[in-house]
Order: sequence, then structure tokens, then C-alpha cells
Amino acid sequence: MGKVMAVCISEKRGTKKVNVNEAKLIPNFGLDQDAHAGNWHRQVSLLSFDKVEEFRKRGAAVLEGAFGENLLVEGIDFKSLPVGTKFSCGEAELELTQIGKECHSHCEIYKQVGDCIMPREGVFARVLKGGTIKVGDDLYVI
Repeated sequence: MGKVMAVCISEKRGTKKVNVNEAKLIPNFGLDQDAHAGNWHRQVSLLSFDKVEEFRKRGAAVLEGAFGENLLVEGIDFKSLPVGTKFSCGEAELELTQIGKECHSHCEIYKQVGDCIMPREGVFARVLKGGTIKVGDDLYVI
């Protein structure tokens, strides 16, 4: 089990996401009002809070959403889970579809610090069942 530490969205692709604290997960789409939502396999991005904290200890002052993650979750090492893993949070259910990603153009964090953890630590999921997700919610591996 993990705890949701941030729920982030962005209005446009290529911009950092902002913690909105609560959002609606829409089946087979993603987070309501997020620019990366849509009918594809990377509807929601997840990142381990613990990995961000390790990154911060290296001197990077990064806020929630800086790596482009939708959900920042404490207590789950996402990259250690296999594709197909399912998660539940309240009524919502997600399925892990991809681990890591290729970074075509370096993000702002990479340009500032010389590294970005999302390509190797971040994972992606599709929404199987909708519901509201908010900071403080428990996220379960099922």
C-alpha cells in the first residue's frame, strides 16, 4: 500500500504539472483536465515519492509535478512491479502499462540539474475504473 502525496495535471503538453490535490479519474481516458489524458496506454503517470526525495537530497529543489508525474505516491517502488499490475484507490482502478520512457527532449529539470528520474523511475497506467483521487488517499497494489 502507498499514500498519494500529490495529484498533478497540466493544461498543455511540454509543461510541468501542478499539484491540484484532487482530480477525477475517467475510465479509458486519465485525469480530467490533464493534457496527457486520452485513449492510449499512458493515461496516468506515476512516480515514487521516495525516489523524488532521494533526488532532492542531491540538491535539486523540485516541486510536485516537476517530472511530469500525475500521481506522486509514497511507499511503492513502481518500477519494481511488472506490467499488468493493478492498483486501486477508492472506487478507481488502474493497470500498469509501461515502465519508464524514452526522453526525446530533455525537460526543464534535466536542463537545470543534468538528470531526470522520470525516464527510469516513472511508470504509466490506464484507467480501468473511474473515481476521485486526492492527496492522502491510500493506493493499493491488487
